[in-house]
Amino acid sequence: MKKPYDYLIVGAGLFGSVFAHEAVKKSKKCLVVEKRSHVGGNVFTENIANINVHKYGAHIFHTSNREIWKYINQFADFNQYVNSPLAIYKNELYNLPFNMNTFNKMWGVRTPTEAKQKIEEQIQALAVDEPRNLEEQAISLVGIDVYEKLIKGYTEKQWGRSCSELPAFIIKRLPVRYTYDNNYFNDRYQGIPIDGYTKIIEKLLAGTEVRLNTNFFAVKNELLGCCTTIVFTGPIDAYYDYCYDALEYRSLKFESELLPIDNYQGNAVVNYTEKEIPYTRIIEHKHFEFGDQPVTYITKEYPCEWTSEKEAYYPVNDAKNQCLYHKYKALADKEENVIFGGRLAMYKYYDMDQIILSAFEMIEQEFN
Repeated sequence: MKKPYDYLIVGAGLFGSVFAHEAVKKSKKCLVVEKRSHVGGNVFTENIANINVHKYGAHIFHTSNREIWKYINQFADFNQYVNSPLAIYKNELYNLPFNMNTFNKMWGVRTPTEAKQKIEEQIQALAVDEPRNLEEQAISLVGIDVYEKLIKGYTEKQWGRSCSELPAFIIKRLPVRYTYDNNYFNDRYQGIPIDGYTKIIEKLLAGTEVRLNTNFFAVKNELLGCCTTIVFTGPIDAYYDYCYDALEYRSLKFESELLPIDNYQGNAVVNYTEKEIPYTRIIEHKHFEFGDQPVTYITKEYPCEWTSEKEAYYPVNDAKNQCLYHKYKALADKEENVIFGGRLAMYKYYDMDQIILSAFEMIEQEFN
């Protein structure tokens, strides 16, 4: 007897939604189950006081892939937002990424030659040929001053441990520009969808049955009988009931409030790099869309240790966890009717364009 669904897609985030959209275009019938009360995963945006609020942290779409940009623009018009975050350290305000504006504020230098000389002097003073940890790696790239003011505290809050205890590979590259350019990304295409990301997901899922507030593991046996293939976007270790132990993540806590003023900080994203300030950044959502509403909505982001009751945001890709992930991947590679995709199933941090590209690759494998 033919099963009612060709694909059971676990998770209504970007990966699962793109996969569903492309499968429906090929006349496949899909069922999406989502444990949350909404679609969109972490790109979910909610309209509050006529402001599109990024409920799970700032999401700026950026890519250098022309085909990915064309694809996403089918589902939304994008504005011309350029990501230009600021950083505050002890009431000093700096531009990010590290550029000539940053160096001018820090040292009073005005030319690229002066900035390079200052950084090189500090790198030479460290005298480290092979950085053994994140601290040495960062100083070997940008010098002690930038590290102490703009990297150390932020990073230690983000990962919950000392920079001298973190592996060097986490920060192999840092965006450093010897120009007065505050655009954080180097990508050719960049912007925020007008009307928010949720509208994109809803269009991607048109023609697909979606069941919200549905925990896959709670109804797994029932669901398996109604589909031919599973597309699993949840945690890969959870799929295998943590048989090799749990993979580690960092999580986030959000504190948000609607304020009766029209402008709180003058920028969409401001990082707080002192370790003594418990949050890493404040997001003022209206600035993603150049809003002129009479009120504003802000969110403070607090990194925290992950537990099974919290959302998993950042994989801890150290040697121990990578070894553990590869054990699970070996099990996944033996599956004939299960496709694993997305950041949790692949235990990898992805930008949104990379998620779409990886979904395309899975679709290509599946249908060809």
